[in-house]
Amino acid sequence: MNRFTRTAGATGIALLAMAGAALADGYEVSSKDAPAAAEGRKLTWSITLGATSDYVFRGLSLNDEKPAAQGSVDLSYGIFYAGVWASNLDDGLDPTLSNDGVGPGEVDIYAGFKPVVGPVTFDLGIIGYLYPGEGYEGPGDAEYLELKAGASIAPITNATLGATIYYSPKYQYTDDSDAIAVEGAAGYTFRQVGPFVPTLSGVFGWQEIEDQDFGGGDEDYTYWNVGVALAVDKFTIDLRYWDTNIEDDAAFISPGLADERFVASVKVTLP
Repeated sequence: MNRFTRTAGATGIALLAMAGAALADGYEVSSKDAPAAAEGRKLTWSITLGATSDYVFRGLSLNDEKPAAQGSVDLSYGIFYAGVWASNLDDGLDPTLSNDGVGPGEVDIYAGFKPVVGPVTFDLGIIGYLYPGEGYEGPGDAEYLELKAGASIAPITNATLGATIYYSPKYQYTDDSDAIAVEGAAGYTFRQVGPFVPTLSGVFGWQEIEDQDFGGGDEDYTYWNVGVALAVDKFTIDLRYWDTNIEDDAAFISPGLADERFVASVKVTLP
């Protein structure tokens, strides 16, 4: 089965996984997703500060299952956006066995635009994953780039469905291997309960990294999460379950960092 067929199949699975649910407006499909573009030609900004019980990215714990402090600064002008997101890492720990000191933290820089065509909002952008102070000396580079193409719709009030494809022409810790990830997301925002506005949401994703082994000789794996976000004014509490299908004998992943886990996060968004 060639890469195109697998990618098309994964995209179809992601879309089917969303058929009975929705993604709440504003929910972060991943840590690096941009906020909704501002209407009209007006420069807007926001700052987000938060903490999480475990920094999980596409099903993998990137902080050795320990708490992490995270934050972002976002700008938008019309359909265009740009931002910076950061998190601490556990003394350069990375879930790959090839790690040789990726750095004490991660800084992601991203930019793109979100045009609207009829009922569909598109998200086309680029993400740079940077590790200040990294001392990695293995194959390839610790730092890498991803291209992003996504689309979302709101089929009913308070509901959104979305799918996103991420592509890296030269992935982390590889000489020339590319990588692709496909995510489908869905959620629904309920009416206010006491002081909270709850949002039920979930993500189903598929990741393939050329020449890597996630168990049984497979170059790909699936990951998913489901959880509830409780918003009150500018604060949001998120309680989420994560899991993957990565085998215990995966050569590319340190033991235990791809297992099922519950993650609790809290953040405040200003102004």
